[in-house]
Amino acid sequence: MLTVSLLIGGDDRASSDERSFERFNPVSGEIASRAPAATVADARDAAAAAAAAFPAWSALGPSERRDRLLRAAALMEARGPEIAQTMAAEIGATADWSAFNVQLSAGFLREAAAAVTHITGSIIPSDTPGMTAFAMHQPVGVVLGIAPWNAPLIMAVRAIAMPLACGNTVVLKASEVCPATHRLIGDVMAAAGLGAGVVNVVTNAPADAAMVVEALIAHPVVRRVNFTGSTRVGRVIAELSAHYLKPAILELGSKAPLIVLDDADLDEAVKAAAFGAFMNQGQICMSTERIILDDAIADAFAERFAAKAATLIAGDPRRGNTPLGSVISREAAERVSGLVRDAVLKGARILAGGRVNGSLMDATVIDRVTPAMRLYSEESFGPVVALIRVSGVEEAIRVANDTEYGLSSAVFGRDEARAMMVARRLETGICHINGPTVQDEAQMPFGGMKSSGYGRFGGTAAIHEFTELRWITISSKPGTYPI
Repeated sequence: MLTVSLLIGGDDRASSDERSFERFNPVSGEIASRAPAATVADARDAAAAAAAAFPAWSALGPSERRDRLLRAAALMEARGPEIAQTMAAEIGATADWSAFNVQLSAGFLREAAAAVTHITGSIIPSDTPGMTAFAMHQPVGVVLGIAPWNAPLIMAVRAIAMPLACGNTVVLKASEVCPATHRLIGDVMAAAGLGAGVVNVVTNAPADAAMVVEALIAHPVVRRVNFTGSTRVGRVIAELSAHYLKPAILELGSKAPLIVLDDADLDEAVKAAAFGAFMNQGQICMSTERIILDDAIADAFAERFAAKAATLIAGDPRRGNTPLGSVISREAAERVSGLVRDAVLKGARILAGGRVNGSLMDATVIDRVTPAMRLYSEESFGPVVALIRVSGVEEAIRVANDTEYGLSSAVFGRDEARAMMVARRLETGICHINGPTVQDEAQMPFGGMKSSGYGRFGGTAAIHEFTELRWITISSKPGTYPI
C-alpha cells in the first residue's frame, strides 16, 4: 500500500483533521493507496502557499526557470519504474500506457522549458504624439489545475507545466482515483528545486470534492482554473469559475469519430482505429468511439478490424502478458456492457470481444450501430467501438457531427485533398488525416469544441491562457487635454 501526504508550501502534511481515504486496486480489490482527506482549511493553505511563492518564482530569469523545468523532466523519466507500479496499482494501467505517460509528461516539461523565452510582447503604433504603447504578457499569479485519472501523469503535468513556464505558481488538485500517482508529480517538482510552494498538491476524499474545489476556485489568489474530465463535472467547474469571475480552460468528454472513405488504405485504417479505440482500454479523451464506414468498403474493413480486435484481450497489468489492462472499476465495465447489450437488443452485431471478467473487458467491436442505440451517442469510455455504415461523403460528415461533443476526429482516404475537405467540415478541435484520433504532442494547441470544452493547452497557445495581456504606455511629450 502506498501512503500519500499533502504537499503544501514544500512540506509533507496530513489533513488538518487527520482524516484519510483509500483507493483500491480495480483488479484485485486490495488497498492501493491511502491519502489525506484534505479539508477546506487545507485547500486554502495550499492556495496561500502558492501565492507566497509567486513573487520569487515569477521574478526568476528565463534561463533559471528553464533549467529547473528541464531537471524536472529528467527526474520524471528517471522515476518511470516507480510511476508504472503506482499507475498499475491505482488505475490498472499497462506498462506501455505508463511509459507513454512518462514520455509525454517529460515532453510537456521540456516544451514548457523552451517556452520561457517565447512569452513576449509587442509595440503597437499609437495615434498619440510621443506615446509608445506596449502589449505585454505577464504571469497571472496562482493557477489551479484539476486533473483526471485516465492519463494521470499526462493530464496533471499538462495542467501545471505551461502555467509554471509563464511564471505562475500552482495548486494541483489530485484525482481521488490516483492520489499517489499525482503526488509523485509533487515529489519530482520538489526534487528539481522549483522551490517551496511553487507546486502544491492537494488530495481529497470523494465525498469532499465539491467543497474542496469550491474553496480553491473561490480563493482570491487563484486567478486561472484548468480542468480535464467529464462534461458533467466540467459544467460545474465552469459555473463555479463564472460565479467567482475566474477564467477557466476545460477539456471534457468526447465521442471521437474516425471516418473511413471509399479510397482509404484499409490496412492503415485498421491499425490506427485499433490503437485509437483500445489503447488504455478506450479510456482516453480522444479514444475512437465511432468508426464511420463508407458502404463500399464497410464489409472489408469490418472483417479486418474484427480480426485485429480479437487479439486484444485484457488481463491483470501487473503480470504484463496482455495488450489491455483493467478499466477503472467493475462498475465501469458493467456500464460499458450495458451499452453493448442495448445495442444488440436493438439489432447490432458483436463482431469481436464482449467478454467481461470483473474490471477486465476485451476489445469489443459492435457493427451496424444506429441512432436508436445508446452506443451511438453516449460516451462509453471503455474498450468498445461502434461501426456505423453510411452512403457517401456527405452522410459521413453528417454522422460524424451528429454529437454534442467535438474534441478529436480522424479521416482516412488516399485523396488527401478530399480528406482535407472532410476534415475542415468536422466540428472538432482536432482532426488527423490518415492517422488515429489519439495523438498528442506537447507543442500542439490541444482542445475541443461544443460540449468537449474550450481553451487550448499546449505550446504557444497556452501562453494566452496562462498570462495577462496588458496594455502599457510611455509618454515622452507633454499631454494636451480638453479640460
